[in-house]
Amino acid sequence: MTDLERWRASNDQFLADSLAALRERLANLASRTAPVVRPAPAPEPVVPEETPRPADVPATRRRSFFTRLLNSDEQEVPAVLELSPSAEGEPVVIEAAQPRALPPGSPSAAIEPPPALELLAKRLGLTDFEKNVLLLCAAMELDTRTGGLCALALGEPAYPYPTFALALTLFDKPAWDAMSPERPLRYWRLIEVNQPGAQPLVTSALKADERIVNYIKGLNYLDDRLSSVASLIGGETPLAPSQEAASEAIASYVGRGPDPHPPVLQLLGSDSQSKLLIATRVAARLGVMLHRISVAALPTQSPDLENFARLWQRESTLLPLALYIDATDLDRTSGPGVVALQRVCKRGMGLVFVETHQQWPELGPGSLAFDVARPTASEQHRTWHDTLGAGAEEISRRLAAQFNFNLPSIHAIGATARARTADDPSGLTDVVWHDCLRHARPALDQLAQPLEPKARWEDLELPAAEKTLLRQVAQQVACRLPVYDTWGFRERMNRGLGISVLLAGESGTGKTMAAEVLANDLSLMLYRIDLSSVVSKYIGETERNLRKLFDAAEDGGAILFFDEADALFGKRSEVKDSHDRYANIEINYLLQRIETYRGLSILATNMKSALDSAFLRRLRFIINFPFPGQSERQSIWRKAFPAKAPVAALDFTRLARFNLTGGSIHNIALNAAFLAAHAGEPVSMRLVLDAIRNEYRKLDKPVNEADFRWLEPAGAVR
Repeated sequence: MTDLERWRASNDQFLADSLAALRERLANLASRTAPVVRPAPAPEPVVPEETPRPADVPATRRRSFFTRLLNSDEQEVPAVLELSPSAEGEPVVIEAAQPRALPPGSPSAAIEPPPALELLAKRLGLTDFEKNVLLLCAAMELDTRTGGLCALALGEPAYPYPTFALALTLFDKPAWDAMSPERPLRYWRLIEVNQPGAQPLVTSALKADERIVNYIKGLNYLDDRLSSVASLIGGETPLAPSQEAASEAIASYVGRGPDPHPPVLQLLGSDSQSKLLIATRVAARLGVMLHRISVAALPTQSPDLENFARLWQRESTLLPLALYIDATDLDRTSGPGVVALQRVCKRGMGLVFVETHQQWPELGPGSLAFDVARPTASEQHRTWHDTLGAGAEEISRRLAAQFNFNLPSIHAIGATARARTADDPSGLTDVVWHDCLRHARPALDQLAQPLEPKARWEDLELPAAEKTLLRQVAQQVACRLPVYDTWGFRERMNRGLGISVLLAGESGTGKTMAAEVLANDLSLMLYRIDLSSVVSKYIGETERNLRKLFDAAEDGGAILFFDEADALFGKRSEVKDSHDRYANIEINYLLQRIETYRGLSILATNMKSALDSAFLRRLRFIINFPFPGQSERQSIWRKAFPAKAPVAALDFTRLARFNLTGGSIHNIALNAAFLAAHAGEPVSMRLVLDAIRNEYRKLDKPVNEADFRWLEPAGAVR
């Protein structure tokens, strides 16, 4: 028999003895409150159809009832009711013997650990009288005979339940203040009072809380009213050395002394998984069970919130618990969630973690803030190498340089990729890379539009200098690990680890195509930011959307493409009213956030002068896209039509003389193709010139008809 089994057996025996003593007390009180049976002057006629009332039942029959009620096994009748004949030969009730005291006290001293009832009384501060009241209420669930005894003891058959009036009469040293809402019985919700209408509290029915009854019985579990909204977080997960050190620091601080009200621990940072992993490890070090709840699940109405806080305080006294509150998406400016979080954190609910991006001074002066980060790039590199095995050094370096995962994610992705390529290890590089892209796919559907990159280096027509700068961007993205970590630059930098690129030039000069070329070359996802979803007229909403945007892309699997960037990154203005002030706040936030962003962000604008000068300093590359010259335009024309398109002989030299950007040339080629499809003929020079004329008119350029004449093969001039 294990120690737990021995304790449960002792606890059951203690509880059985306590209930037996309680029944004796109730029976004794019932005998004293039962009506005395006097000799009747004359027998009354018996009416067969009338049911005898309790007061009319002879004492001999009542004795049989007590025997069945108190001793279902019929082995022994306790000395509770003593019957003797009167002078007239009729039985009368005499005073019963004094019952024994309730076992709680000396018998429990022999049980180690003490019985559950004694532990509960000690932890929640119950007096002996309050402990007996709780036992009386719990007996209703543990012993079906208790209700009948309560009715007999009260002398009221309609009251087969415990009341404070019964307890004040039944137990020694009664205390009136036990009924107070500030005393443990009602404060900790140990009992429930059913007080309908104007019924006095003292005579209202009492019921023990189900969770408390099970605790007394030896079953210790989290109250189901809490477990339905707070999920248990368990399991040991691997941590990187840097995260392990952070968890040790937090655990050592919390475990310094027996503080009855440990501080609220605010975990700061953008990565929710890292914060949850570290909180789980801290809870394991302290020997407590961690339960997670979203701040949206906290009750917002004051009575419900008070009940939740009171129950959690009680449960953290009965169980080793810690609470993890996810407040990542909470609007700090207003709302019921803010009030609920503040009230919960200020109630002293044991060990509480709060997941948030920035510190909340409103959570009380006793709260502590800890910065939590993901594993370093070097730690991720070692984990990738250990997971993928020998021969994966190159792909491990690329993965650590591009993606930013926690160790459990790396182990899971690596193990899955190795299993999928067990028959063909040569495909491991492509499989693990695409698995990482799927894992890192940001939740940006509401804030950004995914673009499928199709353009490649050979499709891009730029001067050699600008194309060289674009290739340097791709090279820097691929070589971040050796430069930042192996060569030690990360140790000297706390910002600017990402790569920001500005593409400036007229509309149609190839800025979007250049972003596609980079995404294709780096095998990354490309997201174009939807300004209509990001920018909001409400104060603080734009910054909140931008934070979601950057945080979602932090895993490194996406390139953020800000088209028409001057709408977001414009110049700050002189503050003349509140609108100017809040507009400048948005720009300031962008300045800070784009510098701390770890990935690649591309800004495109045709109004470079409209950008704030502070952005220009924070940009790693500024690449100007000039208007294409004649040689570039001729090359663009040669690539404008797909190989499958039916195209007649075109004079690319003449077409290149038209001053058009690559974007306009693409539009002209597409319009000419539709004209040809409608006419049922190949794309000819005549149709291309018609499309150019239409493009000129669209752009409000002067049209010289002589430039659009074309000599047909038959010699006709059109």
